[in-house]
Amino acid sequence: MIKEAFGTGATLEEAKDAALRALGAPEDADVKYDVIERPKAKVLGIFGGSPAKMRAYYEFEEDPFAKAKEYVLNILRNLGVENAEISVEADEEDVRISIECGDDYGSVIGRRGETLDAIQYLTRLVINRGSEDYKRVSINVGNYREKRENTLRALARKNAAKVRKYGRNVVLEPMNPYERRIIHTTVQEIEGVTSHSVGSDGDRKVVITLEEGVKPTHGGGYNNRGRGGYNKGGNRGGYRGGNRGGRSYNNDAPAAPSRAPRSDSAGASLYGKIEINK
Repeated sequence: MIKEAFGTGATLEEAKDAALRALGAPEDADVKYDVIERPKAKVLGIFGGSPAKMRAYYEFEEDPFAKAKEYVLNILRNLGVENAEISVEADEEDVRISIECGDDYGSVIGRRGETLDAIQYLTRLVINRGSEDYKRVSINVGNYREKRENTLRALARKNAAKVRKYGRNVVLEPMNPYERRIIHTTVQEIEGVTSHSVGSDGDRKVVITLEEGVKPTHGGGYNNRGRGGYNKGGNRGGYRGGNRGGRSYNNDAPAAPSRAPRSDSAGASLYGKIEINK
């Protein structure tokens, strides 16, 4: 791309200096000049006359981060979000983009963060296109990512505690790789339980299970992982026939599949409303 600036002066040299100051080029830039208009002397020293005008310019490669910033702003404008402010921080491996948009964050985040995730994915393609050095890209709106992470960690701990207590697998709702990674990381910190992922594409979900050889803490838990319940007759082994006083305690959830390799080390109910600090 080309950056240019113009300057005027009584002479071509003065116009050139003025154009260079307006350009603000780095010291190593190869600045070039064009004469736009030569100075004209006044007739009889009184009438007419005009100053010299010069153009200064240099070529440069567009900063991919500046390009990404403009790309995100364009998406936000198409979403009806005006006057958004964007800041970019980057190092050798990561690019972190923060968006501040007042009360319009809901349309940027979307349902369960799906819109924000889509913007993040497309921006990652823009930043890494034509580059040999791949960079991870994260986009945050207000404090949404922090709130989301805290919610997911609480979800992981709550369901891991159930698995540890009763011995039954818990299958969470489908999540993207980033959210599954948070669940896996949190489960790894809890003794006696482990996690893996099942499904594919947008239906991929996390399964939390007991570690092999670990027994549930709740007196033996369920008598199996399919149907049945407690057998309360001095011990807890499961209700006979899977009922108690005529009431059925069948488990409608499917039995958990055999444990798959944890392929999401890279990546219950809905997670509740997340409020964004303004």
